[in-house]
Amino acid sequence: MNLQQFRFVAEAARRNLNLTETAKALHTSQPGVSKAILELEEELGVDIFSRHGKRLRRITEPGERVLRCIDVILREVGNLRRIGEEYSRQDSGTLSIATTHTQARYVLPAPLAQLRRQFPKLQIGLHQGNPRQVAQMVLDETAVLGLATESLEEFADLVSLPWYEWQHVAVLPRGHELAECETISMEQLAAQPLVTYHPSFTGRTRIDKAFAARALQPQVVLEAIDADVIKTYVRFGLGVGIVAEMAMRDDPPDGDLVSRPLGHLFGSNVARIAFKKGVVLRNHVLVFTELLSDRLSAPLLKRALAGEASHFDL
Repeated sequence: MNLQQFRFVAEAARRNLNLTETAKALHTSQPGVSKAILELEEELGVDIFSRHGKRLRRITEPGERVLRCIDVILREVGNLRRIGEEYSRQDSGTLSIATTHTQARYVLPAPLAQLRRQFPKLQIGLHQGNPRQVAQMVLDETAVLGLATESLEEFADLVSLPWYEWQHVAVLPRGHELAECETISMEQLAAQPLVTYHPSFTGRTRIDKAFAARALQPQVVLEAIDADVIKTYVRFGLGVGIVAEMAMRDDPPDGDLVSRPLGHLFGSNVARIAFKKGVVLRNHVLVFTELLSDRLSAPLLKRALAGEASHFDL
């Protein structure tokens, strides 16, 4: 048995048993993948996958156990590589981050700029997606860490820690009737056309639950994943925007848009940082987490990754 066979089996499971997609992802041929999997099954004396003709149909019971072992082996191989990189190229390499648009656009620029000043040879890769995609990229080791508000706590193989709290705000054209209100009510919002996030992004589920709890039906006329897009449509008069407060921090106080807090209606949200369990982190990753927040100290992160707890709260 060899690492190539392990990678083929793991990728086949990840690709929903589609060997064509598995071969494409690994830049090889489908017959080569099939042959390697069959050879591993023959050596182990068990079927990892049940088949219908040449097609894989499902993962067998022994196959589930084999896949868990393979995951550990491949993770430790990755750890060996990272240990070697840590000591041979301490000030260089690549930091791959999976994140949502909101974090990438409004929160990460300053700490990433600080990190680059400390590690000028370091390359940074930002992979953007919705929160579940962020979690999956960390699990697949496409990214070493993930940043999002939703979903990260739902995966047993991730260690997630709180990063910071934030609230939603209403975004209004200057001169709008609600701009005169210091405190906006749920009923006032429900009476307005709303422009806000897609349901899978940036605390939208909390917004929907708050309206439902008051038996109110919001008039959502446009959904987007990007707060800048939401603000643009507010400017064109489509409705009142609801965005994360971070999205308004750089807007001038005398600009064409004003914001009003909505934390009293929708509560607080917690953005979290997540890592895959058992992964060895290079020094620049530990430095970066400390730049993100004074709560995220390197000792705390090491304790979390050592298995003292899967999820830490503020």
